[in-house]
Amino acid sequence: MRSFDYTVQNALGIHARPAAILAQACTNFKSAVTIENSSGTAAGNNVLQILALHAAKGSILHFTIEGEDEEACEAAVREALKEAVPKDKPVRMLKVAFYGTKDYDRIFFNELSKDKGEGTYNVGITYFNSRLTEESVHLADGFDAVCIFVNDEAPRPVVQKLAAEGVRLILLRCAGFNNVDLDACREFGIVVLRVPAYSPYAVAEHAMAILQTANRRIMKAYNRVRDNDFALNGLLGVDLHNKVAGIMGTGRIGQIMATICKGYGMTVIGWDAYPNQKLVDEGLLTYVTKEELYEKADLISLHAPLVMGENGTYHLINDAAIARMKSGVMLVNTGRGGLIDTDALIRGLRAGKFHAVALDVYEGEDANVYTDHSEDMMQHSIAARLLSFPNLVLTSHQAFFTREALQAIAATTMENARNFNEGLPYGAAEVK
Repeated sequence: MRSFDYTVQNALGIHARPAAILAQACTNFKSAVTIENSSGTAAGNNVLQILALHAAKGSILHFTIEGEDEEACEAAVREALKEAVPKDKPVRMLKVAFYGTKDYDRIFFNELSKDKGEGTYNVGITYFNSRLTEESVHLADGFDAVCIFVNDEAPRPVVQKLAAEGVRLILLRCAGFNNVDLDACREFGIVVLRVPAYSPYAVAEHAMAILQTANRRIMKAYNRVRDNDFALNGLLGVDLHNKVAGIMGTGRIGQIMATICKGYGMTVIGWDAYPNQKLVDEGLLTYVTKEELYEKADLISLHAPLVMGENGTYHLINDAAIARMKSGVMLVNTGRGGLIDTDALIRGLRAGKFHAVALDVYEGEDANVYTDHSEDMMQHSIAARLLSFPNLVLTSHQAFFTREALQAIAATTMENARNFNEGLPYGAAEVK
């Protein structure tokens, strides 16, 4: 165990920005970090608990670090604390129109945007419930930036109107950017910044959770037992042990999914437009062609970005790909809906090709995502058709939805806003 004391030097105390930087630093390590002062105790990886300490200038924080990577964790924590001291920079307020607001968005963004002045984010947020569309783009009039999510729409007409209304920055609170016309943004001088990574563990863990839910028919079993029915017919699953997992897209999320599959005792093969030899050298997976993956994999998990055009990943899973797959294959998609041709998938389901299908995303989901339609008649034919299959599990684009991920999304988005506002480098967040 390691411990040390830190005297707060910032005139504003441990306010939103240093708290976010500190929490994100702690999240990267296995060691548990505990912070104590006279106001209470906080977990080092929880920005809201750190802010609740109300650590003012001159107060003393006691840090305790315990775990297998204590030394590296302490070094990262000490480095993060250096950011608690404000730099002498001129400040101005960046006005942001925040589209598609949910209550859980406010939890973190409200806290991180409340402080104003030197060393803070200096972001003023106005929240709108509506998605960004051509009909709602007028709400951004007079703002410097818009903050949008995966189900917002920024094609050329929207981008053009944003530019006319004075918007100079699109803040994506997600990693994907297929919903933004980048050519139009370059033409109209709008910078696009994203969250390159938030919690890849959240997405990969959800992928395995819904895959096993579909494989073992958990939802059917749950509902059956609630009706006092304990029969097992229709609930037959398969072992994952000794099966072959095919990972399509071997970035951070794909790598974690591969590791999870390894933990199940699976053989892992992978496909990526840009193979990572390090993963082969480490023994995590073996790269194969797309065609070979389709033919060999018992489980196919999609983690590739959605890339349009020739040699892209749009409709990566189509009729031809499904025809090559094993009978009884399992398929899971937590990437982007457009990776799968839904009509081809439905044809495959009807033909009995799949043992299990698990989808967190599907093409054409935008009207449904994050919206409560429980009192409405189901209008969306795609969702209705998919839900008619007993071996398919569908969730509402929630793979990212963990506390750690929401915290990381808010912190990185606010850092992106600050970097734009103060003319600092964008790093990996910039979408070119």
